[in-house]
Amino acid sequence: MARTTLIIGASQGIGRATAEQFIKAGHRVAVTYRRTEPALDALTVQCDVVDTASVDNAFSTVEAALGPVEAVVVNAGITHDTLLMRMGEADFTDVVDTNLTGAYRVAKRASKPMLRARWGRLIFVSSAVALRGEAGQANYAASKAGLIGFARSLARELGSRNITSNVIAPGFTETPMTAVLTDDQRQRMLAQIPAGRPASPTEVAAAVLFLAGDEAAYINGAVIPVDGGAGMGH
Repeated sequence: MARTTLIIGASQGIGRATAEQFIKAGHRVAVTYRRTEPALDALTVQCDVVDTASVDNAFSTVEAALGPVEAVVVNAGITHDTLLMRMGEADFTDVVDTNLTGAYRVAKRASKPMLRARWGRLIFVSSAVALRGEAGQANYAASKAGLIGFARSLARELGSRNITSNVIAPGFTETPMTAVLTDDQRQRMLAQIPAGRPASPTEVAAAVLFLAGDEAAYINGAVIPVDGGAGMGH
């Protein structure tokens, strides 16, 4: 069944691949971007998740054009990687404000029409780093780990209204964000993956698409790794 889906943060990488998967599946798709508008066959809306008014305006625009938002994918995220002793307070708070508090702003705005409709899908894109940590990414790991507790709390709050709240935890994925890694960093990360290769954004997007569908109605509060086995035991 086609649904109105809003993907927060779809300029590139996993977000863009997710939008392409939903469009291919026949959903009514809207995407947000902060700086670079993506060339997609979808409604595109500028949105900065650190600004509550911007989030509200994005939803209002989508609702006016496509109707109530039924599924939301929260993919917006930033990194300011550095070791703790070098990490300024702004490096920490900016990442948390975008990756975690931004998700709160989106979910709060999304949940109101979902409650009225008694149907909804909230899907948060976290990271394998949230489960196992990573040197130089204490801020990023904290923000992505926070999404898990947040999503599971929403699962308990909203589950009786047929609204599910789940988390995707991608591992090393070929995106512009990982393209800046050195060869040594890439090899160290690949050595931890039983599959021996990074994921493609499309492989992550496939898991997101499944969670948004009717077949996933009884999956709630779950953390689904798409990491080639790197996070086993976490």
